[in-house]
Parts: sequence; C-alpha cells; structure tokens
Amino acid sequence: MNSKRDYDLLIVGAGISGATAAYKAKQEGKRCLVIDIRPHLGGNIYCENVEGINVHKYGAHIFHTSNKRVWEFVNGIVEFNRYTNSPIANYQGKQYNLPFNMNTFYQMWGVLTPEEARQKIDEQRQEALTRMRNDGITEPRNLEEQALLLIGKDIYETLIKGYTEKQWGRKCTDLPAFIIKRLPVRFVHDNNYFCDRYQGIPIGGYNKLIDGLLDGIETRINTNFFDDRQHWESIADHILYTGKIDEYFDYRFGQLEWRSVRFEQETLDMPNFQGNAVMNFTDAETPYTRIIEHKHFEMFGDEVYQCPKTVISREYSSEWHPGIEPFYTVNNERNNKLYTKYKELADQESHVTFGGRLAEYKYYDMAPIIEKVMGL
Repeated sequence: MNSKRDYDLLIVGAGISGATAAYKAKQEGKRCLVIDIRPHLGGNIYCENVEGINVHKYGAHIFHTSNKRVWEFVNGIVEFNRYTNSPIANYQGKQYNLPFNMNTFYQMWGVLTPEEARQKIDEQRQEALTRMRNDGITEPRNLEEQALLLIGKDIYETLIKGYTEKQWGRKCTDLPAFIIKRLPVRFVHDNNYFCDRYQGIPIGGYNKLIDGLLDGIETRINTNFFDDRQHWESIADHILYTGKIDEYFDYRFGQLEWRSVRFEQETLDMPNFQGNAVMNFTDAETPYTRIIEHKHFEMFGDEVYQCPKTVISREYSSEWHPGIEPFYTVNNERNNKLYTKYKELADQESHVTFGGRLAEYKYYDMAPIIEKVMGL
C-alpha cells in the first residue's frame, strides 16, 4: 500500500452505502474520506427538521429486516421506534387498507370470511385466464395480464392500474409482466406491509443514524468527484464509488434510464392531515402517486396533537433527466444489457469498488446494504 497517499479509502457518496462502508473502514483502522455532491450527508435518507417534525426529504424510508444482527447493529448506533408501515390506498375518495388483506377484501366486496374472499379472487382470476386462453395467449405478455391472473379485475383496476401507470409513466399493457410476478395477498386482518421481524424509524430521524455511522470520519459536502477527478483519484489507495455507474465511464455506451420523483412539500396549520404516514392515490385522475405525512413516522397517539402543525409531501413520478435525482431503476431488456456492459468495465477497475443502488443499477432496501457491507 502506498503510504504517501493521504487516505487508504476515498468514498464517493455519503448515502447509506457509503456511510456504512466508512464505519467499517474506520473499524479496520483505515484512513477514510467521504465526499458527496449534495449540501448534506445521508443521501436519500436525509431528514430536515420542520416545525419539530423530521421530514423525509427524498420520500418515505422505513427500516425493516428479519436479520437480528442488523437490527442490533443499527440500534447500537441510534434507538429505533415502533413505527409499523401500514399504508392506505385512496381510490376516488374511498380508502382501502394495504397490503391486500381481509380488511381490503371487506372494503372491496363486503366479504366477511377468508373463504368468501378467496372464492371472489379465484372467480376473477379464472375469468382472466379464460379470456387469455380464448385469445390464444399462453403466458402473460405484460403487467396487466399478469396482475389479472394474480388478483383479478376489481383489485387490479382499483388499486394497481392507475398507481402503476403514474409511477412508471407507461400503460400497464406496455410494462413487462415480471415487474409484478408476485403480489402480497393475505387472508388475515393484517395491515402490516412488511413481514420482517423488525421495523421502525430512528428516534430523532435518519440523520442520527448517518451521523453515528460517520462519527470521527472526515467528510466533505458540496463536493463533486467529477469536477476534479484526477485529484480525487490520486489521494487514496482505493475508491468506493456509489454514484451512477454510467456517469463514472462518461456515458460511453449511453445513459441508463431511471424514474425520478418530484416532491411538493407543504406545512399545514393543523395537527393531523390524513391520520397516516403514507397514503397512495391509486386513481389515474389524481396527478400525484402518494402523500406522505411525516409526523406519523415518529409521533403516535396523542403525541400527534402535541405538535400543532404538520408537514406533508405530495409525490409526482417522472422520467429522469440530467439535473434531477435518479430514484428507481428501469430494469427492462435495454437497460439490463447496457448495465452489463458497464459492469464489465467496472470489473476491470482494480482500484475501484462499485457499490450501492446507483453503481449497481439495482434497487436496495437499507437493511440489505448494511448486511452486505458489514457482513452480518
């Protein structure tokens, strides 16, 4: 190892991947520098305090895992609360519980028993299968056909179709079937979206987690790796790059596609706007996909009314273009092939490790990132 270099490791990006890697590097006694182009640390889990409420600036983030060691690790840095993700769907003013469970089926059809619900779904699935066979279709060709086979017409048209088309900016008949190969269907009264053993939000917001991971580590914000690439490549023995992989290679083969999200944030002079942290709007007419009411991530019961104001964010899905944040990968055939070409180049970079959502062109939850980086 060249001891003349300033650092053993340069980490490009201070999101959950970079921050966790920095924590591990410090444990191993490495000299580490973390840089980030944004004016803050934390990447997409960054929170801003508004009226005493921790606002998730880049959309809702709920930590969930069944890995006890991961849960103990993060709680060793900051204590997590008891938040349980139980989103609500709003279709033309009527509300339904998510994920699809006995509460949803009662709201949809008035059925009271699991057997009644299963019979209703099976009838509609069979109708979809019969139509496909009559049309000579043997396998679902698109997301719509796949969803109809999984859950039937009523739930698809009410709770899936409009939301999905807004989220992806494409008709469900133009989206590949694999996007929706599985749907959570539960014949019990359980509104808990995740099946993981542990879930919650850091008490005091995600900045507490990031600050704990980066404690004692040198960081620089408002710093663009590409503004002085030669300098940054010269100061460390190794680089962990968590930015966009195509940008690292100067878009040699073209740009990977992403979906982005635009947020309209509003502070309201009331203690409780919608009574839930996450409400999805599943009709096509409502232009936004969901409203997040941030105080419900950390305030429960009467605590909600002890804070006289509330903060909401409306989320609008859009195509990504340079200058805005990339959020969701578009894993169609074109992009998967393109990523493979960039991955082949990345594998040849012996002094650089590519990790995280942007560098691996892969959607990651937070817990798997920590599990992977820390080896838990």
